[in-house]
Amino acid sequence: MAVIPFLIIFPLVISLIMYCTRVNKVRNIIAYVSSVVIMASVLVLVVLWCKKGMEPITLYYETEVVDKVILLAEFLLMIVVTYLSFKYKRAWVSLLSICPTLLIAYYELFGPERQQFAGHIYIDHLTILMCIIVGLIGGLIVIYAVGYMHGYHHSPHHSNVEDRRYYFFSLLFIFLGAMFGFVLSENLLWIDFFWEMTSICSFLLIGYTREPEAIKNSFRALWMNLLGGCALAIAIVYFGTKLGCVDLHMLVSSAILGSKPASLAVSLIAIAALTKAAQLPFSTWLIGAMVAPTPSSALLHSATMVKAGIYILLRLAPAMSETQTGTMIALVGGFTFLLTSFMAIAQSDGKKVLAFSTISNLGLMVACAGVGTPETVWAAIFLMMFHAISKSLLFQDVGATENALGSRDVEDMHGLLYMLPKLAIFMFIGIAGMFLAPFGMLISKWAALKASVDERNIILVFFIIFGSATTSFYWTKWMGKIISHSHLNGRQIKDKTKKNEMISLTIHAVLMIALCALFPLLSEVFVNPLVNQMFGSSQNVLSDKILFTLIIIILVVFAVPFLAYQSGKHQTQELKLSYMNGVNTGDNRAFTDSFGEDKTLWLSNFYFHKIIGSRKLMFPSQILTLAVIIVMMCMIIGGALL
Repeated sequence: MAVIPFLIIFPLVISLIMYCTRVNKVRNIIAYVSSVVIMASVLVLVVLWCKKGMEPITLYYETEVVDKVILLAEFLLMIVVTYLSFKYKRAWVSLLSICPTLLIAYYELFGPERQQFAGHIYIDHLTILMCIIVGLIGGLIVIYAVGYMHGYHHSPHHSNVEDRRYYFFSLLFIFLGAMFGFVLSENLLWIDFFWEMTSICSFLLIGYTREPEAIKNSFRALWMNLLGGCALAIAIVYFGTKLGCVDLHMLVSSAILGSKPASLAVSLIAIAALTKAAQLPFSTWLIGAMVAPTPSSALLHSATMVKAGIYILLRLAPAMSETQTGTMIALVGGFTFLLTSFMAIAQSDGKKVLAFSTISNLGLMVACAGVGTPETVWAAIFLMMFHAISKSLLFQDVGATENALGSRDVEDMHGLLYMLPKLAIFMFIGIAGMFLAPFGMLISKWAALKASVDERNIILVFFIIFGSATTSFYWTKWMGKIISHSHLNGRQIKDKTKKNEMISLTIHAVLMIALCALFPLLSEVFVNPLVNQMFGSSQNVLSDKILFTLIIIILVVFAVPFLAYQSGKHQTQELKLSYMNGVNTGDNRAFTDSFGEDKTLWLSNFYFHKIIGSRKLMFPSQILTLAVIIVMMCMIIGGALL
């Protein structure tokens, strides 16, 4: 399958062309064409895989030359990190790149002879799903970025940011190539290399503006993810030294059969995945990533970085079932789901709500993988699908709304349906896909809750129940703001969304609705076989009758913003003047008090900033989860070494 190396190499070649192309119009054309080529290539891969019976395929057994190239590239990545760490006076961060790189290099060059039980490339249902997410969502984000970055650098709010779009688009394509390499690789040494590539790409994207806050946040993301990279490197070398093999599936199989070295390696890789998936205590790097332009936020939150962590945990799920590692991962994921849902309630900034909700949703996926049963993995896979489309749609929509309103505050989106109807409808669809029955959160919560009850895991049951309630709270609050009608809705707001941005938003919205409508078919044709491959059995979490009933419900819900807009845009309103502790000025927004002073009335939601804000909850949550990880890892290591 020549399309496989093409998917990895082509984006890397395009990234080099992007970096060398300084004419915006030429670069934009290259971005459009390349994105379409990547999406078409993914489609070709899917078709070829289907023609081969949708069975697992392993390829590329003899790769000595490629192995040497990858090792050389790892040293280049190490040099880049070391240079930038010293340049910005954070030399200690370079150690987190130097140590694992030297460890991997020593193992490859001087370690024991390795046996290759499988090819270096592995394709199955989960691989295909990840390629679709990376190629389709990632390609659409690149198309959206062309118009957005033009507006970004012509906005007075970013006049102090150097226009380096050549650099930005180069990083986007490197990111896509690295993610294709990551999800297609079976060899753990290859996985380690692409893992480091994604870490460094996210670091460079977050620091794009080179402002002090961006530099600070980018290095936080770098050291946290490199810390996970250290755990991954140690796991690979330890497992390879003990069993003479570095195949991912052999690792999982050995752990299932009770191999202590394999079980310890699974634990270390699971810890690494927690950093990638931005789980507590490592969540702050993803929140800090919001300083980057919106397309990079959409890419990090939906199609690339965080999905790498979820992907590897899903691969490890059968090996974590009913183990201490699984218990640790499920507890950390469940706790993250609950606490970051609380923190999301306290946010009024739209991008912050999306960031905290991303971490929360990822927490539920992590908990599902940790429980490691067919029904929870089934739920986690669907949640990953909905999350990828929904979060990409919402981040792009919030960026477009900010360009029009000059604000991304949820309070300023009051009556958005009547000011910017297209963007409001897209936003409504994205939010609905995240938490309304039967899609997004509900299925995963139901499946994880059922499995937790079956296993009598009272703590996880508590996390899921209360996390679900808080999730509904902040999404409902935002949705209500969008469709509310008020006297402010008559103000004229110019929609600055460009055609390419609108194309991406429209395709995302169509994909979300299609995913809802085709849910039972996807379950039967794709997800059930995927789970069956992993566990040897699978079952529908919800019966077909319930699924079809809930599909009707969700389609009715999607009709709400359309009906609200149609019924409200021509509706005449009779304004009743209210007593406002003074003389009402005539529009219920201001009054003159008893001293003759003009007062303005402000109405807004209450956000509990001082009670459940991130400043109150984040640090204690980090300490608690760190303590849980340390204690349980000590128990796991002790059990493996004794």
